[in-house]
Amino acid sequence: MADLHRLVVAPLEFIEDSDPKVRRLAVSACSGRLGVEAVAALRRALDGDDDARVRAEAAEVLSQVGSTAFDALIKAGTDHEGIVREAVATGLGELEDTRAVEWLMAAANADPEKLVREAAVAALGAIGDDRAVPLLLDLVASGPPQVRRRSVVALSVFDGPQVEAAITAATADRNPMVREAAEMVYGH
Repeated sequence: MADLHRLVVAPLEFIEDSDPKVRRLAVSACSGRLGVEAVAALRRALDGDDDARVRAEAAEVLSQVGSTAFDALIKAGTDHEGIVREAVATGLGELEDTRAVEWLMAAANADPEKLVREAAVAALGAIGDDRAVPLLLDLVASGPPQVRRRSVVALSVFDGPQVEAAITAATADRNPMVREAAEMVYGH
């Protein structure tokens, strides 16, 4: 394995290493050092690394550069690996960019991977755009348990009688995690 000290000090030297574990560490080590070269390398890793974990790490680190990462993240939202789409959803939530709402709503509603759906719901809550409320209301009532739980928390940033009614109903959900989330939102 690569010299750990060199990897941490000069991660770009290792971002194309033959070992995917080293590449992933190099991508992670770019966090906090997001100059032009690092951002370009992260975009390349997100777009074309053959290891899904490297691509997912690139999505998460790239989201730290702010709205300039938006297009690269949206493009990566079509990745065939759920772990990458989950990282994209998380990254879009970190950006808090309302341009992501449509993609996040589609992912929250229909992505085949439950973890992607959960991350998309959490990101919708982080963004707090009112366009997400009807979907979140639907998901808190009829989604899988983890998605219902995340929807309760996401709805907590919104106001209105429908939101209050949905959270109240969630306190009687058949799933204890959903009930617990709803009770926490109410401060019980």
